[in-house]
Amino acid sequence: MRFISAGITDIGISKHTNQDSMLIKVAQTKNQNQIAIGIICDGMGGLEKGEVASATVIKKYEQWFQNELPKTLDHVNMEAIATEWVQLLKDLNYKIMQYGKGERINLGTTFSGILLIHNKYLIVHVGDSRIYKLDNALEILTEDQTFVQREINRGNMTYEEAESDSRKNILLQCVGASVEVNPEIEIGEFKENTVFVLCSDGFRHVLSESEIYMYLNPNVLIDKNVMEYNSRQLIEMVKSRNEKDNITVGIIKSVL
Repeated sequence: MRFISAGITDIGISKHTNQDSMLIKVAQTKNQNQIAIGIICDGMGGLEKGEVASATVIKKYEQWFQNELPKTLDHVNMEAIATEWVQLLKDLNYKIMQYGKGERINLGTTFSGILLIHNKYLIVHVGDSRIYKLDNALEILTEDQTFVQREINRGNMTYEEAESDSRKNILLQCVGASVEVNPEIEIGEFKENTVFVLCSDGFRHVLSESEIYMYLNPNVLIDKNVMEYNSRQLIEMVKSRNEKDNITVGIIKSVL
């Protein structure tokens, strides 16, 4: 399998810092196939130095991708890699929390990551950033770990009520600000001509799923230039709708 990728982040219309961090990388293997990694980390908007937390996590996973993953490519075991990713997150959670205590500040970050090897994907997820899969339709592969989503799942709230609820941005857990993190894990398969979209909540709050699919479906995204152009079009659309948050989107498309 081979991949095309792109990623764009924007500070948005009202914030003074961009607390989002992103990793999108494609690497060649010795048998001429490619592997890809995508991670979105949204430093917590209400917490100080959220950009430190998100950048710290991204740096650690980039090092893992470059230094540790190549050792396992001869005998890929996605379940073992999932265990490794979860432990990395737990270690980072402790490290960031201890740093915050030492500096007497609060900081944290979401984490939505995907690893693509051969025709399999691994997703590890904490918080309310999202990963979508687009082929013949759009599918959300992650579940928002928010107060309102939990209430929806319990039947205590409708989607319409959640949209206007003042607690919709309250997270159930995040890396660096939770005593313990328990990431969501998913392992699945994909085919060529599949698009994976990773985004912070600032990207998708004011966009409909049909708009995301219209601009980012695999038949439209024929190359990196189109990926970047259409991503920028959506980001400008988000800003025009008065979204106040940082806005980040990353795209990975599988090709023959």
